[in-house]
Amino acid sequence: MEPEEQTLPKDAIAESTADALEFGQQIWDLLMQGGELLLRPWNAYQVGIALAVFVLAALIAKPLGSAFHDWLRGREGWPRWRMRVGLVLHKRIRGILFVLLIWLVVLIMQEATWPSRSRLLELIGNLSLAWLIVSFATRLVGNPLLRNLVKYGAWTWITLRILGITQEAIHLLDGVAIEFGDLRISLYLVVQAAVILGVMLTLARVISSVAANRIRGNADISPSMQVLGAKMAQILLFGGAFFIGLKAIGIDLTGLAVLSGAIGVGLGFGLQKVVSNLVSGLIILLDKSIKPGDVISLGDTFGWINALGARYVSVVTRDGREYLIPNEDLITSQVVNWSHSDKFVRLDLTFGTGYGDDPHKVRKIAIQAALGVNRVLSAGGKKPVCHITGFGDSSVDYVLRIWIDDPTGGLTNIRGNVYLALWDAFQAENISIPFPQREVRMLNDPLPVRVAPAGNEG
Repeated sequence: MEPEEQTLPKDAIAESTADALEFGQQIWDLLMQGGELLLRPWNAYQVGIALAVFVLAALIAKPLGSAFHDWLRGREGWPRWRMRVGLVLHKRIRGILFVLLIWLVVLIMQEATWPSRSRLLELIGNLSLAWLIVSFATRLVGNPLLRNLVKYGAWTWITLRILGITQEAIHLLDGVAIEFGDLRISLYLVVQAAVILGVMLTLARVISSVAANRIRGNADISPSMQVLGAKMAQILLFGGAFFIGLKAIGIDLTGLAVLSGAIGVGLGFGLQKVVSNLVSGLIILLDKSIKPGDVISLGDTFGWINALGARYVSVVTRDGREYLIPNEDLITSQVVNWSHSDKFVRLDLTFGTGYGDDPHKVRKIAIQAALGVNRVLSAGGKKPVCHITGFGDSSVDYVLRIWIDDPTGGLTNIRGNVYLALWDAFQAENISIPFPQREVRMLNDPLPVRVAPAGNEG
């Protein structure tokens, strides 16, 4: 048994080397056949014509691209998606011109000479048109790496179909493989997985975007449920696309059961905070305690909710700072939601006047001054009111209560504007705003000595 065990690695190495040499020989044979075809007279002429058409398309594309770019810059009222389409067309003007010119040459040559003398040009036209269509279609893929994989994979497959060597290419790619026991991973399987998963994830992304826009556009659904519905749609679509893609490739999904169990244990022990934030985010969305646009206070942070994420909540303050607060903090801490059930907020402003001023007059002046400030409500039961709260040491104390319905506009600024209006109104009506005045004398200071003027002695 011992000699056989020693020869097995050598046999495996020899077999792998033979497969690699055979693959390389097949590639070399294909290249040689392609070279012989290109060296034939009419094929060489067609290659030269294609190069001339490419140069002509490049020369025409330069001024045409500049004019089209200037025209796009003047379309300021266009929607964003239309501008994106225009930019995509601008980047591919040379390719569009090449496809149009090459097919024009093909039609002319088919009318002027034998059809066989333009087959190579027709092949180049088909490949160029396929590349153009694939490059336009793959713009729907958001991830750059995945976009390139789908683009080049799809174009390669279309090229093989046009050349009629699909089965030969599959045989070549399937011959390069790595085996781990019963598992065999070939280069063809890797390419197939990249293309299928890329297409499935792209479709999931497009469908989820459309579904999210439909959900957000439904006025009957609350903002928090809109976010929850959009996220659930994304999770279901992307998860379904991933597993359907694996199934289409031929991977047995039953083997993922053990892996999912291991991942669950790892989440329980190593990712407690992450899982806690995820669950807290779902609770926030379900109980509708906060939603996008609400104005909240959490500790020293005061701002409005910009977005609800899976792990955190984005809160934007009046000074432009964006705080990313973990969802768990919003569940376990005391949160002041200024606009939970409605957007009406009452503000209390305290001030004092002198005892010589008529309090009835002071109250009327204060209410009129508040009504003259923007953002202060004056209708319904939200009118400003003013009450005496006590008789202080040096002033009669009042509280002025006002209502606003736009807390996102800030609270400090509206308080300042109302106080400034009170100041102007009290100055116009000669109402005093007393303040304490105290005299301070330092102990052990020498008393001043009065010196008699000269000439008054005796």
